Amino acid sequence: MTVKQRYEEAKKKYAALGVDTDAVMKKMEDVKISMHVWQGDDVKGFLSDAELSGGISVTGNYPGAARTPEELRSDLEQAYAMIPGNHKLNLHAIYLDTEEQVDLNEIEPKHFEKWVSWAKEQGLGLDFNPTFFSHPMYKDGFTLASADKEVRDFWIEHGKRSRKVAEYFGKELGQVCVNNFWVPDGFKDNPIDRLAPRKRLMESLDEIFSEKLDENYTLDAVESKLFGIGAEAYTVGSHEFYMGYGLTRNKLVCLDAGHFHPTEVISNKLSSLSLFSEGILLHVSRPIRWDSDHVVIMDDELQEIGRELVRNDLLPMTNIGLDFFDATINRVAAWVIGTRNTQKAILKAMLEPIESLKEIELSGDFTTRLAMIEELKDFPFADVWNYYCESKGVPVGLDWLPQIKEYEQGILGKREASTGKDSCRFS
Repeated sequence: MTVKQRYEEAKKKYAALGVDTDAVMKKMEDVKISMHVWQGDDVKGFLSDAELSGGISVTGNYPGAARTPEELRSDLEQAYAMIPGNHKLNLHAIYLDTEEQVDLNEIEPKHFEKWVSWAKEQGLGLDFNPTFFSHPMYKDGFTLASADKEVRDFWIEHGKRSRKVAEYFGKELGQVCVNNFWVPDGFKDNPIDRLAPRKRLMESLDEIFSEKLDENYTLDAVESKLFGIGAEAYTVGSHEFYMGYGLTRNKLVCLDAGHFHPTEVISNKLSSLSLFSEGILLHVSRPIRWDSDHVVIMDDELQEIGRELVRNDLLPMTNIGLDFFDATINRVAAWVIGTRNTQKAILKAMLEPIESLKEIELSGDFTTRLAMIEELKDFPFADVWNYYCESKGVPVGLDWLPQIKEYEQGILGKREASTGKDSCRFS
């Protein structure tokens, strides 16, 4: 049977439950995933050659990491060609593309003009992140919450300039740019004073956000973390801090799937947050033990996130971004796997007879609810996904993998040849 024929059979099965698969695929066109640029070069960026610091660490030495903005954009184009739909790219400030020697407190929109021109050509939106790590002014584990005013002032200026860059993205591309703030500030061992650093962080953020920018162009978001490398005992920007800050300052609250205790999940937080916030930012990641930011797979939590977004009609208010980095495998393949899986989870959730299930639940018929949910697990979701990919002109199933292998052998391998390393790991 062809992909189309399998889809037609699946369409009948879902129709028997009251699900219109054609309408579902139409809805998927509105789902934009903000793919993160930093998977392509292990979060090095182009500001300096300094080692990663501030709770950030990437392991592995798989050949072919991008070394220039041009190489990175080439890799991104290859990844997007394997992913159905029109999406966004999430840039960190360290990925500026300029011949000028500028520091983080000096960045301007002009330093990202090449990225904007490329995004226009590719039909992509851009999101942004100020970079509060891997810099000499990240001192003693602190940036915006530092007791040193000189340190705080440096990072406050960086935050202000980042907002201007984000505003520029939104104006140029006609898509709102989400600008996400995460800082690694904290202590390795137990502090005496937990309050003062949080007060300084609050005041620093208030100063950064003091200028009102047009929300048609850019939205600010704030992101918490349980702990980071070098901040194992105390993180200034905890979940409670940023939940309070975001809701009282009208900022998006970012929920990162890996930034909580290993027994916590963000899927169960979405409905609560939606009641009090005008918008949500997701960083879809896969923690193993803790925030190790593994490539997103179709695990239970990813599917539960998809269900919560769809069942509660939260997609219109939710900005979906990815945040993982793995240097032990082909970096382009990692993008493709993680992005397609995130899309799959949302599509699968859309294929549920949600209104019927809600009515069954409200009537107290939990037996039927359980029976239907379990039966849906055997429904031909993959046949709908494959047809969605085919209809969007991207590879079906694993057909994308040979193309990535060819790209590695022809492009990525040449990068390693110039360094004397093995040119390819795909057999």
